[in-house]
Amino acid sequence: MKRRDALRSLSMAGGASLLAAKDPLAHALAPDKAAAFLHPGFAQAIAGTAPVKIRDIKTILTAPNNIRLVIVKVETTEPGLVGWGCATFTQRALVVQTALEQYLKPFLIGRNVDEIEDIWQSSYVSSYWRNGPVLFNAMSGVDIALWDIKAKRAGMPLYQLLGGKVRHGADCYFHASGNSFADVEQNARRAMEQGFRHVRVQVATPGLAGYGAGGGGAATAAGTSNEAVGPTNPRAIWEPAPYVRMLPKFFEHLRSKLGEEVELLHDVHERITLNQAINLCKALEPYRLFFLEDPFPPEENDHFRLLRQQSSIPLAMGELFNTQHEYLPLIKERLIDFIRIHISQIGGLSPARKVNALSEFFGVRTAWHGPGDASPLAHAAQLALELSSYNFGVHEGGSFPQQTQEVFVGCPEVKNGYMLAREKPGLGIEVDEKVAAKFPIPAGPPHFAYSWGTTRRLDGTVIRP
Repeated sequence: MKRRDALRSLSMAGGASLLAAKDPLAHALAPDKAAAFLHPGFAQAIAGTAPVKIRDIKTILTAPNNIRLVIVKVETTEPGLVGWGCATFTQRALVVQTALEQYLKPFLIGRNVDEIEDIWQSSYVSSYWRNGPVLFNAMSGVDIALWDIKAKRAGMPLYQLLGGKVRHGADCYFHASGNSFADVEQNARRAMEQGFRHVRVQVATPGLAGYGAGGGGAATAAGTSNEAVGPTNPRAIWEPAPYVRMLPKFFEHLRSKLGEEVELLHDVHERITLNQAINLCKALEPYRLFFLEDPFPPEENDHFRLLRQQSSIPLAMGELFNTQHEYLPLIKERLIDFIRIHISQIGGLSPARKVNALSEFFGVRTAWHGPGDASPLAHAAQLALELSSYNFGVHEGGSFPQQTQEVFVGCPEVKNGYMLAREKPGLGIEVDEKVAAKFPIPAGPPHFAYSWGTTRRLDGTVIRP
């Protein structure tokens, strides 16, 4: 017998003899098998387990609280083991459903559920033309569901697989809006009383549409006509100059009334020019915003270089981004302070993890896009990442309406302004399909069911959302 084999035999035999005093079963085992009892899971690690595969992929369209959601259910070959993901693209829900059921589903049936990264990469190049929101949302639903499955198999909350907690909860920001300064002030106070330390404030511009203020173009677009140029509804008209003149007065009012402690945020929503943005940011600096969001559309990312040179106001950007071509330059050149990517818009948790890590190295914090039209599954996925990431900034949103909670059983809890994870395996959420069926996506004219809405300038020019 070779010296190496002899030493190995003696080692195994010694381990087996030590084990025998504790477990009589060891007497019946050969020395090499007895070693498996020395460490729990050793035998499984050596022998492996039969792979769990994707058996079916289903799409659930539901609209609790009149919010159109696209949910993905990944069923596996292991009975009872399913994963849930969010693929919501509210204005193109049926197109995402088609991408899932007609293209991704047949492509992925039979794949090993553990191969999350390879499934993402192969799905990404499964068509020659890529980088679009429809494919990415479809991929996101599958990707998040696979992470849900992996954490369920591990028997732990998803954040544990991502490295474990670095904070007990994710600080949320509340949406406070109104038609007047006083209305917004009142709503912001209500948020502060509930424990929120961050409040996004939006106010109507007198006589014009306004984003997020309860009377914007998207909300009133149903009153517009089908004319090629110019709306007939005056509330769907927007002009940037009055808004830019009004906003510093708005923040002066809020700071004088609410004090210095609360963190205030605001979303411009892309609707101003470069010069207006520079002047606006300079004017807002005395009011110490937590961040100013989306001063420019993605098509004008180069403007951030000039704005950065002119103002120190913290900038947030990214909810409309699809690929690294859009967000990578802003991050690596430190042109923004918060990355606002919509997780399903870039393909799910897998790419979001990479963006998160990249951002940390460049001092950019995360503020993932999480409005009402991101399902609780999307919130739970980004929450897992936020709890385990050093460079987390803030979480958008602070509550889930009753109908939504009935469909999504186990929504994350919001307490004292923090979003807290459900300490359950996976995302911690299960979808009640019977309840979801009670809230079908609304039927109706295209502008209601499938369109964001059209807002125009006084001369009839269509402007960006």
